[in-house]
Amino acid sequence: MTNFSRREFLKYAGALSALSAFGCASMGGASGPRIVVIGGGFGGATCAKYLRKLAGPTVGITLIEKNSSYVTCPFSNTVIGGLRSIDTITHNYETLAKKYNIEVVFDTVTGIDATSKTVTLQGGKTLAYERAVISPGIDFKWGAIEGYDEAASETLPHAWKAGTQTVLLRKQLEAMADGGVVLIAAPPDPFRCPPGPYERASLIANYLKQSKPKSKIVILDAKDKFSKQPLFQDAWDNLYPGMIEWVPGSQGGKVTRADVKEMTLYVDNSAHKGDVINVIPAQKAGALAHSAGLANESGWCPVDPRTFESKVHKNIHVIGDACLGGKMPKSGYAAHSQAKVCAAQIAAMLIGQPPVDPSWINTCYSLIAPDYGITVAAVYRATADGIVDVQGAGGVSPREAPKSVRQAEAIYAEGWYKSVTADAFS
Repeated sequence: MTNFSRREFLKYAGALSALSAFGCASMGGASGPRIVVIGGGFGGATCAKYLRKLAGPTVGITLIEKNSSYVTCPFSNTVIGGLRSIDTITHNYETLAKKYNIEVVFDTVTGIDATSKTVTLQGGKTLAYERAVISPGIDFKWGAIEGYDEAASETLPHAWKAGTQTVLLRKQLEAMADGGVVLIAAPPDPFRCPPGPYERASLIANYLKQSKPKSKIVILDAKDKFSKQPLFQDAWDNLYPGMIEWVPGSQGGKVTRADVKEMTLYVDNSAHKGDVINVIPAQKAGALAHSAGLANESGWCPVDPRTFESKVHKNIHVIGDACLGGKMPKSGYAAHSQAKVCAAQIAAMLIGQPPVDPSWINTCYSLIAPDYGITVAAVYRATADGIVDVQGAGGVSPREAPKSVRQAEAIYAEGWYKSVTADAFS
């Protein structure tokens, strides 16, 4: 949960209570301001819900999402590993609409006019806004690996946007013969969910160990190190000896070309043939961020670290994976944490209160087996240089820990998922 000091909480509570006492006259009725939230993932759904909680019942809140349900990337690796079905990580927007009186529109945004403060929808509607919150997630740098484009992902799935790709990768693993080779091409930084490819390799290995024990996984990595690396590698040696091979970028891990027809990945002139190939491409902010002119040359969106207001266009806030969040990782929980801060800052702005200096938490669980979990957590604060981590706060699972600790963290991971999804969608 996002942390605010007692002073900051009382400041917000007092201001919002005063607004309520005056009947929300400045924001009331159909003529009051509308907040448009685009993107119904952890960032957008959470922000819409907390805007309603903090800004009061008479502010117009519209959530725009192209899909009628949302499949979470967190815990999608459990589907790929055969531990869950896809429906268990699929969520809808009924509670947000009914309980919190949020207008949920299933449509695609075709344009954002920052001057007129309007959003245009594919269905033909144009919505005016006082402030807009954009949570567009990530998009891929198609072609960064020669031969790997969107069409190629139908054979060599990325499964980095959960849903049909998740199911496709799972079906390919089920169809693979015992003794097959699974190739995973891990992307360069920055990308969504830094420990994700390595959790994926772990849960695939868990499935193969039970069903296809002669098989092997090779991770071809664009990087020379990764999140929670010692914890992952210790677990691989213990649980899956000889089954997972990790190749760092400096030692032949950076994939430069993909041959879909031959089911082969190339590192310069070295060829790696696979029976199932999972290519996770380099990433950038979601397409809407680029079409709206919110991203800079880095491919991501620069924002005010306190409010997440765009540094390019005023009155537009960018949260989640798409923003330049400083030291915060691109994760579902980070987006969830940012969403609460953004909602609180907007609620304060609507009644003329200045933004406060916030703090955030990110917690990331990884399952290496159904009964083996590890975690990393950190606390962050805003500075003039951006969002930085608070030294001495947070940490990672102890490297030397008994089996009972790993089992407990696997249980905590399940609880974490239930908690964060309930907070976002219920």
